[in-house]
This record gives sequence, C-alpha cells and structure tokens, in this order.
Amino acid sequence: MCSHPQHIHCTPEMLPEEFKRGASQNAIMAVDWENRVDFDRLRKYRFKRVQDQLKTSNMGAVLLFDMNNIRYTTAAHIGNWARDKYFRCALIMRDREPIMWDIGSAAKQHQKHNPWISPENWRPVVSSWRGSIMEEVGVEKANAKRIADVLRDAGLINEPLGIDVVEIPVLRALEAEGVTIVNAEGLMQRARVIKSIDEVSLLETAACLVDSAYDELFRVLRPGVKESEAVAVVNHVLYNMGSENVEAVNAISGERCAPHPHVFSDRYMRPGDMAYFDIIHSYMGYRTCYYRTINIGGATRKQRDVYKKTREILDEAIAEIKVGASSADIAKKFPAAQEFGMANEEEAFGLQYAHGIGVGLWEQPLISRYHSIEHPITIEEGMVFAIETYWPSEDGTTAARIEEEIHVTKDGPRLLTKFPAQDLLVAGQQYWNGHSFAKGVNEIQLPGGEVI
Repeated sequence: MCSHPQHIHCTPEMLPEEFKRGASQNAIMAVDWENRVDFDRLRKYRFKRVQDQLKTSNMGAVLLFDMNNIRYTTAAHIGNWARDKYFRCALIMRDREPIMWDIGSAAKQHQKHNPWISPENWRPVVSSWRGSIMEEVGVEKANAKRIADVLRDAGLINEPLGIDVVEIPVLRALEAEGVTIVNAEGLMQRARVIKSIDEVSLLETAACLVDSAYDELFRVLRPGVKESEAVAVVNHVLYNMGSENVEAVNAISGERCAPHPHVFSDRYMRPGDMAYFDIIHSYMGYRTCYYRTINIGGATRKQRDVYKKTREILDEAIAEIKVGASSADIAKKFPAAQEFGMANEEEAFGLQYAHGIGVGLWEQPLISRYHSIEHPITIEEGMVFAIETYWPSEDGTTAARIEEEIHVTKDGPRLLTKFPAQDLLVAGQQYWNGHSFAKGVNEIQLPGGEVI
C-alpha cells in the first residue's frame, strides 16, 4: 500500500462540508487571492465516491474502459481520439490505488506528471485496436492474464469483477481466467450522480463558453448562411475559449425542424426560417447539452405560438424540480407522445425529457414519460441535469427546441445556462415597410412588438 500523501487512495477521510465550500464561478485561471476550482479536492471527491459505491456492492473491483469513467476515477486524460479504441482501462479495487493501463507513450508521460497515482501503477498496454490485430495473436488473452494476476495477488479473483463496457474477446478471455463478470454501469452512475462544488463550477464554465458561442452565432445568422457554417462558427468560438472537445453541434433549420433529425446539413437558411441548435462540448472533462431556437429575419404568429408552447412545457417541468421531489412529477409535465404527433413514447423519446450531465452526457437522473412515471426516483441536492422540450407546428412545417441546464440546490433549481431563451429571438436583418396586407400565419412581428 502506498503512503505518499498525494496518492488518491491514502488521503484522510473527508467531511461532506469540505466539498461545499464556495468557488468563484466562471474564472478559469488559478490565483493565490481567491478560492476557485480545487482540482486535488475534485480528484479525491470523485475517487471517494467510487470507493464508497464499491464497498457497498458485491464487487471486489471494477474494470473501466469507458473514457468518462476513467476520467472520473483516475483523472487520466488522453484526448478524444482514443474514445473508440478501448486500449486503455483502469482497475479499481477496494481500498487500493487505481492501476491504469495505457498506450505506452501516455503511460510514460503520466508517470512524470500525474503524481496522484504511483508511477508503477501507470502501465503500458497494447490492445487489438478494435480487432485490427487478429485475435489469434493473443493480445486479449495476455491482457486478461495481467488483470487476473493482479486480482489474484489482491485476493479478489473469486469476487465479481464489474465492467462498464468491453469488447467480446476481452470478456471471453477474462472469463477463461476464472473471473466472474458483472455490470458496473449502475455503480458508476450512482457514484457520478451527486456533483461537488468543483464539478458544478466546471459545468457552469462549460455552459459559459456556450453562452459566448450563441452570442456569436446570433450575430452571424442571416439568409444564405448554411447550417454547416453555423457549426463551424460554434466550433471556432469554443476551441478558442478553451474547450477540450466539441462533441457535436446540431444545426436544424426550416422544414428540417420537424421531425428532428439530430444532425446538421448543408442547407441554406432563408428569411423567416425557424432554426434550433444543440451545442455539446467538454470543458475540463465536463459537458454541456444546450439547445436554443432562433429565427432568421422575422417570426410568424405560428412560429411564435410554437415557441411559446415549447417554453411553457419547459417552465412547468422546471417548477417541479426541488430536493425531495419525484421524477414522476417532472415527467408528468411533459406532453404525451400523441399530443405532438408521435405514435408512442418510444417514438417520442429524446424530445421531451431530462438527463444528467457531468463527465458524461448521459448520467442519472434520466427523466421521461417512457419510464419515470412508473419507475420514479427522488431528486437530490447536488444533481445537475439538462431538461429539454420540443413542439412542432400542426402542419409539420416547423418546430422549436429549448433546453436549460439545472443545478439542484436546497433552495430550488438554479440555471447554469444563461443565453436568453424566454422569448423567441430573431437574428439578421428584419424586413418591413411599415404596412402589410399579410394575414394569419404570414403575420409578421415588427422590432417594436407590433404585429402586422
């Protein structure tokens, strides 16, 4: 057992209040004159959360391949390029320091610069690289033996090993070594569900970057701008401001808004278009999911009604968020699938719901009509989740999408997302000549608010 005071498994027991001390929000430099994000405290908090869950489970250890779980538990970061390769993994055993197997050059770098884990516990490894190295070479078998040998030495070989995600050949090789494999996803979700003050601060800063991206996007949007150009603008702003990874930018406009395609295209935006965007990126490992709807050049009464309905659904659901509330009460504020043209809740899933955000985009709590009314959970202080709503026009020619990120506090919900969304914003030149004979859905709202 290690005795180095920096190593994350051998820190003294930490009282909960240590993780509730205030941190200056949206300031990203470390300074000596103000308390800000304490990354050492963050690492200790997250590791303790996993250890606490492990001690109350039937598992002797967990083996983590998911990049988000590895980041949460070990603070090991190697960039998004490794996300789909499954060559790195972390073994977490009860009351022991993590062992991290990584690509050789990264393991060498971590031995120098990541002192919170002993140098000997950063170990190089080669994987099959998603089957690029044929199974008969024996890479999976060799790696399984390394892991099983560690478990034998720790006296844990006969206890279940939890795994989050795994390639089939690796699973079979571990089983051949006598290891019993169980699912660790639930354990890691329970560990990640309550955010410390440092995590909330990083989530808020991530949202702050998106505020700026939307501000620039609002300046750029006009007829003739392609959806793909809007995506480029957002990427430029976020990476310039310090984003680690822009995971996705959905840009949806005009008739593409209904139904929701979840992907951008090369479509040119036109005067009067309704457009919505979802910006998903990571800052210091913490993500956003952040929808806004913006019109181009003007807004018809139909579009304003669609937006108003989307906002009303969202606000009614947010009003139900409080410590001790049931997720069922929140889900009941979402419209049933049939109310907005969907056959059932499976078909409607992903349009009216809430999902936890943290080091992953999909964390607990996940709240929807599909499952939460019959399987409710209790809302707890420290949860952070994004809540998003959608509403299409009756004729299917347009739709609106809005999302807010919520930090659950003892005093109620606190918004982390700040770009204006109470009213439908109109970007670009607004065209009007002082008088119009337009009627019905063609009515136009002038800059001063008058409807013509």
